[in-house]
Amino acid sequence: MAKPADVSTKKLISLAPDNWVRWVTQIPNLVAEEILTSEFQWISRESDVLIRVTSPQHGEFLLLNELQLRYQSKMPRRMRAYAALAEEKYNLPTYPVLINILKTGNNEIPTSFTSNIAGLRAIQDYRVINLWEVDVNIAFQQPLPSLLPFVPILKGGENESTIREALQILRADEQLNQLETVLAFFATFVLETALVQEIMRWDMAVLHESPWYQEILREGEARGEARGELRGILSSIEINLELKFGNTGLQLMPQITEINDIERLKIILRNVVTANNIEELQQVL
Repeated sequence: MAKPADVSTKKLISLAPDNWVRWVTQIPNLVAEEILTSEFQWISRESDVLIRVTSPQHGEFLLLNELQLRYQSKMPRRMRAYAALAEEKYNLPTYPVLINILKTGNNEIPTSFTSNIAGLRAIQDYRVINLWEVDVNIAFQQPLPSLLPFVPILKGGENESTIREALQILRADEQLNQLETVLAFFATFVLETALVQEIMRWDMAVLHESPWYQEILREGEARGEARGELRGILSSIEINLELKFGNTGLQLMPQITEINDIERLKIILRNVVTANNIEELQQVL
């Protein structure tokens, strides 16, 4: 059975930092010198990883990595703030990268923040990487072990054989085998849960230990705090239904919105993540 492990963003990137920084910037010969603290007085987030890098062409600078489970409209402003805070703390120019994990719609994701107040402009460009647009072969060929847990949602990685190949690589390496709960979580978005369980050969209760599964639950709680607990959880259920089952999943929302029991809604949210199909969710309802 898989064991709880450190599967933070920093841990993922530290597996092969030189290959990672070259991939996200597309700058050859870039070297990752040091992973720095991303605590800026009152701001500290697990999904931020700040790396001091050097390049023969560009010299020394900071690479700011921001991994988001889903893109949010506030991200351009956040990228501007984090880049500025990093530059102020370390007195080095910053190259910000926003990495979006799961697709939530067809709208184009902006690559800059801009504002203009009475002729005074603020502009912050940043690089955007959408994992669903990344060729799965990159994870195996470069190699980029940091991408292996995301194989099921990479372009061309949704088939069983590719997921099994990624799992085999993870389990063969002591540094990587702790990441299989992350791989299993994303596999449930493209394969039936029963098949994922057969591939992993452990009880699917272990899946609940995945940090990304926990992030979805925290997202529901955060939405609840911001908009009222009931509405917040309903909003999180709606997003996850659309993400996993499309318009078919959204057809369940009228029935779900009639439920006022917070604990029951939390159970529904957990089941949305791990359900094989709409029929299973209907049984829960």
